[in-house]
Formats: sequence, C-alpha cells, structure tokens
Amino acid sequence: MNGDNSAINGTPTLRKIIHVDMDAFFASVEQRDNPELRGKPVAVGGSRERGVVAAASYEARKWGVRSAMPSAHAYRLCPHLIFVKPRFEAYKAVSRQIRRIFLDYTPLVEPLSLDEAYLDVTTPLMGPPSATLIAREIKRRIFEETGLTASAGISYNKFLAKVASDVQKPNGLTLVKPEEALDFIYQLPIERFYGIGKVTAEKMHSLGIRSGADLRDWPEEKLIRLFGKSGRYYYKLVQGIDERPVTPDRVRKSVGAETTFSHNLLRLEAMQGELEAIAEEVARDLDRLNQKGRTLTLKVKFSDFVQITRSTTLPQPIWQAPELHRLGCELLEGVDLEEKEVRLLGLTVSNLGEPPGGGQLSIPF
Repeated sequence: MNGDNSAINGTPTLRKIIHVDMDAFFASVEQRDNPELRGKPVAVGGSRERGVVAAASYEARKWGVRSAMPSAHAYRLCPHLIFVKPRFEAYKAVSRQIRRIFLDYTPLVEPLSLDEAYLDVTTPLMGPPSATLIAREIKRRIFEETGLTASAGISYNKFLAKVASDVQKPNGLTLVKPEEALDFIYQLPIERFYGIGKVTAEKMHSLGIRSGADLRDWPEEKLIRLFGKSGRYYYKLVQGIDERPVTPDRVRKSVGAETTFSHNLLRLEAMQGELEAIAEEVARDLDRLNQKGRTLTLKVKFSDFVQITRSTTLPQPIWQAPELHRLGCELLEGVDLEEKEVRLLGLTVSNLGEPPGGGQLSIPF
C-alpha cells in the first residue's frame, strides 16, 4: 500500500490501517482445545433450551446459526449442533497473546473486543514497510503461536479496513487501495456500512438506498434531515472519508455480568441468591481492571422476554461484592414481580472513576 500524499475528495491517504478479526474466535478456541469438536458444528453459549449463541463455528454457520441467536432457534436450524459453555479466561489468555504480537509492530493498537482490533502501521516498529506484508506476517504469527486463523483488511482508514477484513473470511486478507476505494464502497450493500444497523438499513431501503452507489446520490443536507448527525457520517463514508484515529487507550465505560437461568425463577429468595453470584463475578472483574463505579444497574428479563432495568447512583464508589449484592437486592425489591417468572438477571457498574492508583486502563485484548 502506498504512502503518498494522494487524496480522495480531499481526504489524505497517508495512513496505513489494518483491521484484524479472528475467525469464529470463541468456537475456534474450543475446537483447538478439544480435537473431538473439530470439523463439527459448535455453538458457544448457554444451553440449547434457554441460552443465546455467543459464537458459532463455520460448520454451524453453514446451517444458518449466528451469534446473538437464541439457542433454541439455533438447535432447530442445526439439530446436531454441539453446545459448549464459554470459557472466558481461556479466550482472554489467547487475546493477550495476540495483542503482544500486534504491539511488536505498532503501539497504535485499538481493541474493539477480545477478537478484533485496529492497528495503525503508518510508521511500524519492525517488519516490512508495507501494510499488506505486515498483515500477512501478523496472520502467520497468530497461527504459529496460537493455532488460530485471523482475517485482515488493509486500507487508508478504519471504515474501509474493517469492511475489507470481512470480504474473504475465514483466513482472508483484503487490501483496498486509495484508487480503488470509491468503486469498493459503491458496490457495498448498505447493511455492510459500519454503523448502519437493522433499523437504519430498513429506513434506507424504504428510501431506495440499498448500496453505496445509491447513498452517493443523496446530498448531505437531506441525509442530515433524515438521520440527524449520523447523516453527515454516512455522507462522508460514501466518499471514502473516515478521519477517526486509531486510539489505543479506549476507556471502559462499564463492567457487568448477567445470567440466563436454566429454569425461570419465581421466588424472590432464589433471585437474591443468583444476584449474589452475579455480584461476585462483577466484583472480580472490577478488581482485575482496578476500577470502581458509582452507578449500579439491575437488568431483569421476564419469561415473555420483556426486559426492564433499575439503577441507583451513589455519592461514593462501589466495587465490593457484598455491597453490589445488597444494592442489587434493593433494586430488585422495587420491581413488580407478582405472577411473573424471571428468565435473566444482570448487574452492571458504570460511571467508573479513576482507578485507585491513578491513570486509566485500556480494554484487554
């Protein structure tokens, strides 16, 4: 990828951005660690009766199984689907390995989650002076050191790099050169635009906007009128403009945990007992991240999938399990539970303050 001063619609193309996305990460870790799962449709998540799919192997995806899908629906699509309970500590350990590889090439690593990150390799610390060759080297090292495959997208901005990483999955590598960017964007289905969700896509479809080429024909003022400030963002994207920097120190906004139960809960005492375990999990994560917060939010999902939240904000930070449990129970007592069955409970601590030692922590990768 070149690093000259050429521009598209006035946007400098000096930057070299790589987006690395692990392939079916959670499921791939499970298949790596358990040879009996290899080549089989695997779903990481809750039980097939009541949970939600957190990740699906590529064998499962052939049957239509996707992440965030109710497990019962996934099982109907693929009756021989194998459900595996998530092992987040194992995924975090692999994620740390991968991040160490990234940091060999650049300090500008922005993790989006455990399994994907942006890298700005405009001025690499080591390796060839080519973003494409660096991406190939990173993919090779990830496979050699973890036994897992990753896909990478390379371009001059974050939007294009992220979309490109999904073009040739799994184990793919796609480069979008500056001179190719507009043609690449124009042929994209509108659903592939990062930041355009299902509801916005449906609204755009109703307006006749189904691709980047369709979006290109809409003036900025009209997009802003229809979509608010997001309209300006869409207008810039379709011109190949995305000036967001790769930011290595993303600040965490909340820490939480939730549990979907194998059987609906009817008794308040049982719910309070489950909240204790959830509070302990949140407290462990707060301790690991060296964080405290002042707002606690209780999440309750009933058997009919209606969901409510209740929050309280305190003058002093909270982080210890007994206090989280006590406050969670107080919030639960304020919920109308009469003749209702509870399917899920969760606790989230937000309004995070400075960690006790000062400074801020980035999301682990």
